[in-house]
Amino acid sequence: GSIEQDADVVMFVYREEYYLKNKEPREGTPEHATWMSEMERAHGRAECIIGKQRHGPTGTVALAFEDEVTRFSNLVESDHMPVPM
Repeated sequence: GSIEQDADVVMFVYREEYYLKNKEPREGTPEHATWMSEMERAHGRAECIIGKQRHGPTGTVALAFEDEVTRFSNLVESDHMPVPM
């Protein structure tokens, strides 16, 4: 059988930063400045793409990623941080 038929859940992990690292333009060019901005935006982020879930929804979930320890966790956006008391 194929994975689509046998699996209850099919998930993929995507990290844009991983792919951007391999496409660094030459320093000092306008493309490099754009690349740096994209790297900043992608740093520490990942996506879990739920391609199939037999008894639930499919979609994409944003995650935090710590490269040093290869750890994925809930992504806490700075605009959703609790207000300190």
